[in-house]
Amino acid sequence: MFESAELGHVIDKSTYKAEEAALREALLDAQYELKQRADCPVLILIHGMDGAGRGETLNQINEWLDPRLIHTAAFDKPNDDARERPWMWRYWRELPQKGRIGMFFGSYYSDAMFERVDGGSRDGLDRKLFDILRLERMLTNDGVLVLKFWLHLTRDAQKKRFKALEKDPATAWRVREADWKHFEQYDRIKKAAEHIMRLTNTSNSPWLVVNGEDANYRSLTVGRALLSALKQRLEMDHNWQPRSDAAPITPPLDNKLLLESLPLDQQLSKNDYLQQLEALQGRLNKLTRHPKFAEHSLVLVFEGNDAAGKGGAIRRITQALDARRYRVVPIAAPTEEERAQPWLWRFWRHVPGKGKVTIFDRSWYGRVLVERVEGFAATPDWMRGYYEINDYEHQLHENGAVVLKFWLAISAEEQLTRFKAREDTGFKRFKITDEDWRNRDKWDDYKLAVCDMIDRTSTTAVPWTLVPANNKYYARIKVLTTVCEALEARLGN
Repeated sequence: MFESAELGHVIDKSTYKAEEAALREALLDAQYELKQRADCPVLILIHGMDGAGRGETLNQINEWLDPRLIHTAAFDKPNDDARERPWMWRYWRELPQKGRIGMFFGSYYSDAMFERVDGGSRDGLDRKLFDILRLERMLTNDGVLVLKFWLHLTRDAQKKRFKALEKDPATAWRVREADWKHFEQYDRIKKAAEHIMRLTNTSNSPWLVVNGEDANYRSLTVGRALLSALKQRLEMDHNWQPRSDAAPITPPLDNKLLLESLPLDQQLSKNDYLQQLEALQGRLNKLTRHPKFAEHSLVLVFEGNDAAGKGGAIRRITQALDARRYRVVPIAAPTEEERAQPWLWRFWRHVPGKGKVTIFDRSWYGRVLVERVEGFAATPDWMRGYYEINDYEHQLHENGAVVLKFWLAISAEEQLTRFKAREDTGFKRFKITDEDWRNRDKWDDYKLAVCDMIDRTSTTAVPWTLVPANNKYYARIKVLTTVCEALEARLGN
């Protein structure tokens, strides 16, 4: 895999100077067109052997391009915040916006590679690589141009490079103790890198291996590759859509839907409700203060028909929690900043740390509900949403999060009653909008979308809980009971 990069490529100074100016001009033109179109972000990952010019390459790109349109992120070992969350969390937070270029000095590949080099298992490496493959597939399907560079040196060239840097007092600081440690691990690093590239060299996000011994050759090769990729993407139609990753949606031939089997007439008296509420809230408070909960987090997702009582159910949960440990995240239409990012980015930002609770009032399921029904997302986008949601929730679960999803269901008749009550009650009028009435007109479309959502995203690890909510007392107790039972099961109580 590294044979061509070990041939010792060299570009003389005059050739480099002759080509550099034209290359820089073309790169700037492409960068400004990228900014103007604002329909595609670019993510550049720079990896390679120590001493192969990774830092110099990053600086060169920043010098050749307009640095105001570049976001550069360097990654070292994860800090405490990152260690409390799924390992991909810190990379999601640094993704570039549409029309911008992001450069990662080190990335998720560094985590995977050095874990293996330092004694981690092959299975552990492969699990991380499959996480990476799913991430990069999602990014490229969402329009991100992903470019991955491995700057290579032979073992002898690396040693020669370190010695030369150390010999000059002006550059000796650039050789760290860690560099010599990695030199001793050269064979292990090379073997791990070969395995990584073999598994992650895909048509959508391929690796480019570049000889890093000669700075002129390295710079021109990386610059040309970047220019070629930018031109190719900019020549694409604005309306280009990737393929979908889900089978076509087909309604049941007999029109029998899951939601129609839900008994919505469940009842609970106010007296019974108040008695159970106090006990369940105390139970929940105790569970979130349990020492074992410090090793986990709690993610609660509330979806449901308009006026189904999501807010009331959420308030009965938060009344039982320490205000310092929870956060309620209401989800509405994405902002301009959020629309410029891959669609799951705005939800990754709110992933809770260990011992914390995040409650989503509406959620990422808008992708396969409102965006599907209202036509805000193209069919390939929301069809892929099922897979992308399952992967996101899998990562949360694997990191120790207890993820619970609630669909609060009411009948069309009950919804109409609640809508009218909101219009007739002054302090409740803010709860009813024209959009609620428009959504009601598409009741059957939403019902089909909800059933498809449940069928495709209810898993053993992260199941949906369907809550009959015509009776608000019953719904609130059902939600609280489910949360307590799930926490007890995870904490081993």
